[in-house]
Amino acid sequence: MKAERVAPESVRGGFMVRKRPTFDSVAEERRYRLERLAGVCRVFGRKGFSEGVLGHVTVRDPEHPDLLWVNPLGMSFRKIRVSDLIQVDHDGTTLVGAGTVNPVGLRLHAAIHEARPEVEAVCHAHSLWGKTWSTLGRPLDPLTQDSAVFFEQQAVIREPRLTFTREDAAAFAAALGDKRFAIQVGHGLFTVGRSVDEAAGWFILMDQACQVQLTAEAAGTPERWSDGEARGLAIGLGSHDFGWLSFQPLWDEVSDEEPDLLD
Repeated sequence: MKAERVAPESVRGGFMVRKRPTFDSVAEERRYRLERLAGVCRVFGRKGFSEGVLGHVTVRDPEHPDLLWVNPLGMSFRKIRVSDLIQVDHDGTTLVGAGTVNPVGLRLHAAIHEARPEVEAVCHAHSLWGKTWSTLGRPLDPLTQDSAVFFEQQAVIREPRLTFTREDAAAFAAALGDKRFAIQVGHGLFTVGRSVDEAAGWFILMDQACQVQLTAEAAGTPERWSDGEARGLAIGLGSHDFGWLSFQPLWDEVSDEEPDLLD
């Protein structure tokens, strides 16, 4: 794998240039994706996104894109290691690993992956602010520069609320359409990305945006960015590369402080 961190002389404008790595083999790319998936779970655990056995993150296998890697059911986000991750098909059949998966969550994620071949990863967790905001049944407003990222990219999904069948899951994926962010009413947030880093970066930012708007509206009547300004910010700060980059400081922290996640 080619290093993602570059030499100090590549620092421009005060920022170190970092790019998604390239790989010499499928095995190398798979290992990278699994490490990042385990890292995302650890970061979600640190941020309090765990709720019992609920919450799931999926990433495609680089060699077999119709197969998914996912966190096991019933294991704390804070404890997940690479060796704990499970490979499944879209029916939830375990192909690699010893654990089980959340069948409802896997059904939803599989439907999104099937409908959106460009989506590499899907994140969902029962975060406090995301759950709370979802009860209002409306998209986030562009109140801050950060929340403008979600402008015109949110699907508010009222039905189905529960996915008992593949048809329910397909209806959910259809309701998401070509958007990258979903608010499932009375449930919580979903984000997708072209890397698990990106999907996780958006999920964290979106949960924070929910907290900001709930807090601002409790205090008064917040002002929002104009549609034109918000649209420009969404284009500039909402790129796939920027989403990937946003997760890298969190990866640096968790991989340095909790290296056992790589086991």
